[in-house]
Amino acid sequence: MAALAWLLIPLVAAIAAGLWGSWANRTRRIRSDGPELDGYARFREAMEKSTSGT
Repeated sequence: MAALAWLLIPLVAAIAAGLWGSWANRTRRIRSDGPELDGYARFREAMEKSTSGT
């Protein structure tokens, strides 16, 4: 019976990890990378302007 309990611990942990992974990934389908890429583009433009004058 003790061996069965030790085998259930990884099983429960794997199920919990799967549930957490699906919960953590739920917003990635809704939110795109658009705002982050726009911010990065503005950052690159600002860096190019500051180094082009030297």
